[in-house]
Amino acid sequence: MREQGGAAPQDLDRPESCELLNESWEHHMLKLEMAGAIRTAGWFATLEVPAEDGSWRADVMASSTDGSRRMAWEAQLSPITVDDIAARTDRYAKIGIRVCWVHPGARPPQWITAVPAVRVRAPQERNEPWVVDDGLAGFVYRSGRWKFQEEPLERFVRWALEEQLVSAEVLPRYRRVYLVVDCGQRRFRRDRWWTSQKSIADQGRHEVMRQRQDAARAEREARQKEQEEAAERRRREVEEQERARKAEEAERRRLEREEEARLRLEEARRRWAEEAERRERERAEREARLAREQAKREEQERQDLETARAWWGRLSPQQQTELFTAVAEYAWRQSNVRVEVPEKPMMWPQYARGVPVHVADKRRTLYGIVRPCPDLVAACPTLAEELVLARNAHEARELAAVLPQGRIVHLDLPEHEQLTVC
Repeated sequence: MREQGGAAPQDLDRPESCELLNESWEHHMLKLEMAGAIRTAGWFATLEVPAEDGSWRADVMASSTDGSRRMAWEAQLSPITVDDIAARTDRYAKIGIRVCWVHPGARPPQWITAVPAVRVRAPQERNEPWVVDDGLAGFVYRSGRWKFQEEPLERFVRWALEEQLVSAEVLPRYRRVYLVVDCGQRRFRRDRWWTSQKSIADQGRHEVMRQRQDAARAEREARQKEQEEAAERRRREVEEQERARKAEEAERRRLEREEEARLRLEEARRRWAEEAERRERERAEREARLAREQAKREEQERQDLETARAWWGRLSPQQQTELFTAVAEYAWRQSNVRVEVPEKPMMWPQYARGVPVHVADKRRTLYGIVRPCPDLVAACPTLAEELVLARNAHEARELAAVLPQGRIVHLDLPEHEQLTVC
C-alpha cells in the first residue's frame, strides 16, 4: 500500500476525539487500507469523521484536494439490517456525500445490493493486496449477463473517487449472475453493482435489443397464430362437410340400431325381472336362515349362561373369595409369581365361562383359568392348552372327563363352606 506524501498508514489524520481502542484489528486494518488507497488516489483521508449534528460518523472520509467533493468509506463488519444501512446511506446523500460500504466477511451480507457496497478479501501473504471480490461487475454484451470482476482495493477506490465506477441499479432481467465456486456453477442475485458507465450503457443497449427481439418474436408468434387459425378454420369446414355426410349415414344406421336395441331391451328387461325375482327369493331365504342361526346362537348363549351361572352358583361369595385367594397362594408357591385376583370375577365365553387370572407383570401374561364349566369345555378347544384351576378333587374329576388331566390342578378346598367360630 502506498500513500501520497510518504506518511505511513498509522500516521493518517484523524480527529482528536477518535477512539480506536475498542475496535477489532480487522476493522482497524481495513480502515487504514482504505485511507491509504484514498491518499494514493490523490485525495485527503481522515479517520472517524463525525457530522456536526452527530447524526453520522464516517470510518474514513475522502475529500478532494479542492474540497468540493467528499465520499465516505464505511468498514461494516457488525450485523446491520437493510433498513438501517439504507437510512444511513440516505443521510449521506441528503448532504451530497457519496458513500461506499465495505464488508470483509467470508460471505456477502444481505445489504450488499441494497446500497453502494463491496465485499473485500484480505491478503493471505504480506505482499499481496486487498481485493474487491464482490459488488464489482462488468456487463458482457455478447452473453447479456453481468460478470463478477475482481480488482485490487486500491484501484477500485481510485476509480470510485474519480467516478469511473458508479453504483448502479440492475435491470430486473439481468439480476441473476453466475459464478464458478469449487468447480461448480452457483447462481446469485444482485440488484446493484459498482460498474462503469460503459457497462451501464451496454446493459441499456442489450435491453433495447432484447425488447426488439421480444417484439419481433411476438409478431412472428402472432402471424403464426393467424396462419394456424386460418388452417384450423379450413380444417373445420372440411370436417363439417364430412360430418354432414356421415350424419346422414349415421341416422339411417341409428334407426336400425334403435329397433335392434328395443328388441334387446325388452329381452333384457324380461331376464332382469326373472333375475331380480330369483335374487329376492334367495335373499329372503338367506335372511330367514341367518335369523334361525342367530336365534339358535342366542338360545345356545342363553343356555350356556344358565349352565355357567348354575356352575358358579354352587359357590357362595365367601367360597369364591376363598377360591381366588387359594389360586394366588398356589401361583406364588408353585411358580413364584404373583397373580392379579379380580375384585369382580368375570366369566369368559372363550374359556368355557371360567375366570382367567393373569400374572401381575407389565405384559399381564395369562396364568390359568379358574373353574371352567365342564359342560361348556367341548366348545372351547383352546382351553386344553391352558392351566385349569379347580376347587377340589371332585371338580377336577368333572373337568378330567373333557380335559387332559395334566393341565388340571385342584386346590384341595372343602366341598362345603367352612364355618368360622368367633
